This record gives sequence, structure tokens and C-alpha cells, in this order.
Amino acid sequence: MQELRGLGAIAARYDAVLSDIWGVVHNGVRAHPLAVEALVAYRRQGGRVVLISNAPRPKGPIIAMMDGFGVPREAYDEVVTSGDATRVILARYRGQTVHYVGPPRDNDSLFEGLDITLGSAQEARAVVVTDLDTDDDTPDMYNDRITVWLSRNLPLIAANPDRVVEHGDRLIYCGGALADLYEARGGMIIMVGKPYKPIYTEALRLAEEAAGTPLDRTRILAIGDSVRTDAIGAAGAGLDLLFVTGSIHAAELDAFGNPDPDAVRRLVEPSGANVAGFMPRLAW
Repeated sequence: MQELRGLGAIAARYDAVLSDIWGVVHNGVRAHPLAVEALVAYRRQGGRVVLISNAPRPKGPIIAMMDGFGVPREAYDEVVTSGDATRVILARYRGQTVHYVGPPRDNDSLFEGLDITLGSAQEARAVVVTDLDTDDDTPDMYNDRITVWLSRNLPLIAANPDRVVEHGDRLIYCGGALADLYEARGGMIIMVGKPYKPIYTEALRLAEEAAGTPLDRTRILAIGDSVRTDAIGAAGAGLDLLFVTGSIHAAELDAFGNPDPDAVRRLVEPSGANVAGFMPRLAW
């Protein structure tokens, strides 16, 4: 397990990068300047970059968000999100009612044009979760609501399978944490986004489209900060992984102090990912 000073040390091995966004490119408040510089430098030397995110909204609002955070469009070729993949599943519920859980900012773009009615759990055919209703919520606060969902045998569609995400200097719960609780109580869940195959299939298609040629998967690098989503996803897609330790795993790995390569190895190894290296923050 090798600690790298920057992406430049291994960039020549890869024709394309599939990079996580939240926790790698920005922290939910502002861009990580060194990460942006790294992706721009990689593209300038001929590499292709597809940003791949478990954001539960289609890519349009995510691109607009990155614009606001100061992530230049020169840093990437394309974006694919969990929201894009979720809309494919939601199309099955045209003309029906679903129960929505999550902040209001997510639901307009996610359901737009799908002819789906948002209603109560008592009349819904499914529960659709983007995130918890507020950043201060915890999954256990939803136990009473889960009891109702279970009584109606509703499938839960998790548009964001992340358990937690970095937001400034906080970690907040995401939709995946609620899906875990629902499954633990006997509910049926449908997880969308990383580490599941559909979002990688689309990301690889976009990378090849940007490159203008078929790409050898051994020459595609995944970059991410989560074992559960990025590492397992990279392993399933047959991609090498550059692991960013300074986000959701920062404290346990002492990412900005004196990180122990063996500790990183022990954390990532169960995922089966082939780790090309690790660093606290993506840099060139």
C-alpha cells in the first residue's frame, strides 16, 4: 500500500479517470483547490475525466453546484450521478404515487417529467429516499415511519446509497444509512449508484465517448474516499483505485498526521479493490 504525493506519479498508466465528487473534488461547501488542479492537469496531458457521484439529483443541478463551488468545467469531461440512474427506475412508477423522504431541494429535478405523484406512505407504491430530511437527523428518528412502510410492504429506493458524507467539517447521515436500517428491520431495498453496476456502465460509456475510442479497463483509474462505495465499486468494475484518506475515513487513518499504510490496507483490503496508492487529498 503506497502513499503517493500526487496523481502525477501514476497518471501515465491511465487513459481515463472516474472520480468521486463529494469528498474528493469538494466538501459540500467549497472546492478542494489541489484536487481541481490535479484533474485539470490530467486532462491537459490527454486524460479523460468522468465525475461519478451518488448525489441523488440528475447531473444538471450537480454541475451547477460545482460551478458555484469554483470547480471549473475544464476539470472534467462528463458527470454521471445516482440521480440519473434513479430516474430510470422511477420510470416504472409512471402514473402512480410514491412517498418521498429527503430535503425539498432534491425532489423537483429527480421527479421532473416522470408523471409521478408524491404522497403519503399510506397511498404510495414505494418509498424514495434521497437523504434524511435535514442534516441534523439520524436514522433512528425514522423508526416510527419505518413501521408504517413495513406494514404496507413498500420497497425503499435509495437514490443515494452513501451512509455518511463530508459537509465542511461535519459528517452527516445520507440515504444509505436509512436504507440499512430499513433492511435490518426486514424491508426490501433497491440501492442505486455506487458501488452498483449500472452507474459504472454509464460512466465507462461516457469515458469512451470522451476519448473517442474503446478503453482498456486496466488503464482506467477510479478515485474515491469511501470503502463501501468507491472501493467496492472499483473492484466490481475491474478498475484500479486511488484512495483518498482525508475525508470520511480521516480520523481513523490519521490521514493528515502520520498515516500507517498497513491501516489503510486493512481498511480497504476486504473490498477486493486493487489500490494504486493513497493520499489524504487528491493533488497533482
